[in-house]
This record gives sequence, C-alpha cells and structure tokens, in this order.
Amino acid sequence: MLLDPEAGIVVQGITGREASRMVEDSLAYGSNIVAGVTPGKGGQCVHGVPVYDTVAAAADLHQPTVSVISVPAPAVLDAALEGFEAGVKLCLIMTERVPRLDTSKLLVAARRVGCTVIGPNSLGLIRPGVAKLGTIGGRVDNVRHSFTPGRVAILSRSGGMTTEIASFLTHRGIGQSIAIGVGGDAIIGSDFTDLIELLEDDPSTDAVVIYGEPGGTAEEQLAERLKKKPSRLHMTAFLSGWFVDDLEGVRFGHAAVIVEGGRGSIRGKVEALREAGVFIAETFEQLSEGTACG
Repeated sequence: MLLDPEAGIVVQGITGREASRMVEDSLAYGSNIVAGVTPGKGGQCVHGVPVYDTVAAAADLHQPTVSVISVPAPAVLDAALEGFEAGVKLCLIMTERVPRLDTSKLLVAARRVGCTVIGPNSLGLIRPGVAKLGTIGGRVDNVRHSFTPGRVAILSRSGGMTTEIASFLTHRGIGQSIAIGVGGDAIIGSDFTDLIELLEDDPSTDAVVIYGEPGGTAEEQLAERLKKKPSRLHMTAFLSGWFVDDLEGVRFGHAAVIVEGGRGSIRGKVEALREAGVFIAETFEQLSEGTACG
C-alpha cells in the first residue's frame, strides 16, 4: 500500500497558510508528520511539528520517507530534488501549474532513486481510518464523514470528485482501501496505469473506481494496457464532460490539456475502456452497481 502509517512525513513549505491547515487536519486524522521545512524558518513549530531550514537537517533527526510539497511552482523542482536526496520514497506535490520542464526533470530524478510521485496539482491521498496526505476531503470532520475503510480504491483526476465519489460509496455501505487524487497538471508522476499496477499487488483492494475528464490520454493508455494484460481488479469508470465531447482543440480546466487528433474525447475514452472490460457508470447511482463485487 502506498501510504505506510508508520512512515515519517516531512512537509516542505510547512509554514504556508494552506500547508499549515493541512498539517493540522492530517495530524488530527493520525498521519505521522514528523518534520517540516521552510528555508530561513528553522527552529519554529507548526502545530507542534518542528521546522527545519533543509530536508537534510530534518532527515538527520527524523528519517522521513514521505514528503508533501506545498511551495510556489518555481520552487517545486528544487524541493523535490532535495527530498529525493534525503531518501524520500513517496512524494506528494500539491502545487499546481509546475513548469512542464521542471516536472519532467523531477520525474526523471524520481525514477532514478525509486520514488513514487503523486501530482503535481494533487489534493492528496488517503487510507481511510489510517492516514492521509494533503488536503483531500477538506477539514478532518468532513474526511471522517466521507471516507470509510473498505476494499474499493478511488483514482481521480479531480480532487473534489475524489471526495464526492467516496462519500457516495460510503453512504451506500461501500468502503475504500485508498483514494488518490492523481493530479490535474498536464504532466503527472503516477497516472491511472501506474497506480493500477501498484494496486494489483495490494491484497486489501478488490475493485477500483476511476474518475476521468475530457482531455489527455490517461484513460485510453489504461485501456491499452488492460487489453494486453487484464487486471484482477474489478474496474468502474465514471467520466464527466459529455457535453463538450466534440469540441476539438478546446482546453479544459486545470489540466491544461486539449482534445485533439481523435484522442482525449469522452466518447473515445468510453469506447476504449469498454473494449478493455471496464464497467462504465453513466450516472452516480451506477457506481454502486459497478463496485458491487468490491
């Protein structure tokens, strides 16, 4: 499972307003945040978490293996490289609109050291009842209301829809093993295919719900992989944006991707996923049907 409850977490950019609130909620949920980093603010504390000037200084004392990055976009590459150097093996990047060249460089570095990257532009991930990273689910009371332990994983391009889907399933008695906002930037570290391959080795997950949007080819790439190598996981996909399906060349939302060349449209995604054996939920109510075996 991606998020080990015993793993120490370091928050890079911890003194920022969003990061500080995230730390408060994550600690209340049980996440093992052991240190924070903001250059020039070493010696401070944020909700009882000690702050250091560098990840190296934090690593010397706390040995974190998970990093959450919440720094301005131009600083993300340096922050990520610093975390990799300190031995981080899971890196969540909350920052959005990271320069694409910077994202490409940090992903190459991550593969070199064996670090799994979630994001950029991700609200986070959660193992219900165990721990959470990022601002996924909002304040801690809402998180506890929306997410419950179970055996269905959620992979979503939208952070908000991650919570909506979890809440829908929860109120129909279907719990979740893990929920991940994969990130909305055009280039991300772990796409649907990468995460499905990880989840196939997770004995606590039986089914997966995928939430997709117009633009990009992540869903079609997953379909191609499933045709070559079927998964043991029962898969359901819910895709939004049917009303913009035929708008070739239009950009969509935070993902900064477009529908072009016959790929990226909702119709194309649906056809590809159905051919690969994925159940397509056309309404929220059908999510219960699609995850019944989970």
